[in-house]
Amino acid sequence: MPEELTDEQQRTLLALAREAVKQTVGINPKPPLEPRDPKLKENRGVFVTLKVDGRLRGCIGHPLPVMPLDRAVAEVAAAAAGEDFRFEPLRAEELARLRVEISVLSLPVPVNNPRSVEVGRHGIIVSRGANRGLLLPQVPVEYGWDREAFLRHGCLKAGLAEDDWRRGARIEVFTAQVFSEEEGAQSA
Repeated sequence: MPEELTDEQQRTLLALAREAVKQTVGINPKPPLEPRDPKLKENRGVFVTLKVDGRLRGCIGHPLPVMPLDRAVAEVAAAAAGEDFRFEPLRAEELARLRVEISVLSLPVPVNNPRSVEVGRHGIIVSRGANRGLLLPQVPVEYGWDREAFLRHGCLKAGLAEDDWRRGARIEVFTAQVFSEEEGAQSA
């Protein structure tokens, strides 16, 4: 994984994400400021997770490094606030109770043996054909899943049978630097 982001870079990205969310819900009419830090201009995979009162309200991202990190964070934060099909769009009155979490991803690598998936360290991408499901490294920890439950849920998220991980579905793993507004940085 590339060099981890500093505390200052993390704070910059969190502020950028929050400003993008505020713009999406109509509180901030102008686009977020663009940071000048060259490290934030590197193409990186990233997910932004939004929680209100500890409950998931949106999570969208780019698993691969398709654009500069600062632009990707603003784009997926806005999408998580207004376009995650699992939820109603975020409302302005929820902003005071909102916690923004950002996961900056390493490149995914295929694994041949499901036993090499480490809960709490790896995120997974499970795929077969056009079906693909991604779970971030913090998800199995939050739900108390062991490796098999993690892989089952990865299959279900991909729209596959829950045991397809045993029957040749492709498994890729990645790591993430995860940080949020309320907590210090943590690596997973």
